[in-house]
Amino acid sequence: MENITIKINGREYSMKKGITILAASFETQKSAQEYKRHSIPTLYYLKGVMDIDESGVCVVEADGNIVNASTTRIKDGMEIMTDTPAVIQARKDALAKILERHNKSCLYCMRSTSCELQELLHEYGFTDEPELPREKLEMLDTSSKVLVRDNNKCIRCKRCINVCAKMQAVSAIAATGEGLDAVIAPSSPKGLAAASCVNCGQCVAVCPTGALTEIDQTEEVKKALADPEKYVVVQVAPAVRAALGEDFEFPIGVDVEGRIAEALRRLGFDKVFDTKFGADLTIMEESHELIERIQKDGVLPMITSCCPGWVKYAEHFYPDMLDNISTCKSPHQMEGAIVKSFIAANEGVHKENIVMVSVMPCTAKKFEIIREDECGAGVPDVDISITTNELAKLLKDAEIQLEAMNPNSKFDDPMGRGSGAGVIFGASGGVMEAALRTAAEKISGEKLASFEFTDVRGMNGIKEASVNIAGTVYKVAAASGLANANALLTKIKSGEADYQFIEIMACPGGCVNGGGQPHQPAAVHALNNVPALRAQALYRNDAASEIRKSHENPDIRELYSKFLGSPGSKRAHELLHTSYKVR
Repeated sequence: MENITIKINGREYSMKKGITILAASFETQKSAQEYKRHSIPTLYYLKGVMDIDESGVCVVEADGNIVNASTTRIKDGMEIMTDTPAVIQARKDALAKILERHNKSCLYCMRSTSCELQELLHEYGFTDEPELPREKLEMLDTSSKVLVRDNNKCIRCKRCINVCAKMQAVSAIAATGEGLDAVIAPSSPKGLAAASCVNCGQCVAVCPTGALTEIDQTEEVKKALADPEKYVVVQVAPAVRAALGEDFEFPIGVDVEGRIAEALRRLGFDKVFDTKFGADLTIMEESHELIERIQKDGVLPMITSCCPGWVKYAEHFYPDMLDNISTCKSPHQMEGAIVKSFIAANEGVHKENIVMVSVMPCTAKKFEIIREDECGAGVPDVDISITTNELAKLLKDAEIQLEAMNPNSKFDDPMGRGSGAGVIFGASGGVMEAALRTAAEKISGEKLASFEFTDVRGMNGIKEASVNIAGTVYKVAAASGLANANALLTKIKSGEADYQFIEIMACPGGCVNGGGQPHQPAAVHALNNVPALRAQALYRNDAASEIRKSHENPDIRELYSKFLGSPGSKRAHELLHTSYKVR
């Protein structure tokens, strides 16, 4: 593409013809020299979700005129100024209009310190603006068991609407009207819970303010930890270790696994476990189920069941394919069931006194723990599910500095040891690869010479592969983002595609991009593939693991030997499998 010359703040740059001024500013930020970088604020823009920023803050002066940087394309010889008095005043005026409709209860907001609006207000000198009058405040939408919607903090950016409709194919949120007069509301008048919401939390992930948040359960965790009658156990999902550090100013993609283990002990948990053990357990059951379906002409393709957002989506939109979904519970539910049966017996603790806390990258897990048929030991498998963001809040409330924790700390045995296969569950394609490592060896009866199935790795929305196992070719696919899942399932139903095994994750890129992961501002997403950087941390963890196949985990083998019997056994089904229903 042809390059043209422009000037930004008096400095000359060669840029691709036809890009926007905003895109050009992002290009300058890739420079190694800080003085060559020029930033333009955004509030509505988010790469891949909202390409146009009509908030009024994304403005510059181009050839003497105030213009929208996200819609104005560069021209040869264009002179752009990003911080003239007129530009600064235009941004302040835009922020003032937004504040006229925004409840400024920052002190009590879950997004305080990670709010894109709050950052701009600080930058542009808004310090003592009055709260909205009580009569103008709208009631919170608390109909959901997972999410809270606060229209008093909504800035009408429509990021949530775009991600829900375009990337998730759900459309649980809609808008009427334009600009700051727009009304953002669930598609059902009865609230978010009645709007076929699948609880994926992608709306929370993209919201620039506190208008959409997960239900905060940190006080429930504190209460359990303070109760001497309770035996409080915690488990941590693979994707959490690849993202929690961001809440403590670590670079994106730093694995803080050991630091998490020590930090959780400092909080006072009785046992600190790793959900990668549950992931290995899931692979044992899931690979057994897959082989059984293949050998006994069962319903194919078999589709993974680890993602509760995907499961609820299927219950709403693909009820005729529920038999295709594996009956295996998700890893944290399996781990909870084993804690309240096998571990309870070994530790001499009454299962009723155990409080099982899961730390997940996912908001949908909050709904999963209250689903029917998730009580393997006769009590709920998991009692409280908190997100990565909620764990960060707990640690900060307790004044625990993650950077000061020992990076070599370990989780507790026997459910603190897991394989590399269990770790990569957090990335799109990871469940598929982990399952293939085990299923291929079970089917062939031989050790794999190469067990890294790289064709199903990466951030592409749909990945396909053909795997030759003992002379038979099996077709597999992995989809992330429910719109991609919808496209894949439509092909299957029409007969255009034929697979034996499919992985589906609701969140684009997988759990590393879950609705409960740390928030990064739009500029960071414009310059980095955040989910990919987090996923790389998991693959590095896998590559460095002593055990890289679920069936080679000695603690998993011992659990089957002493307690479960064999994969697919009666006891395994009672504890580790579940059911689904049409919604």
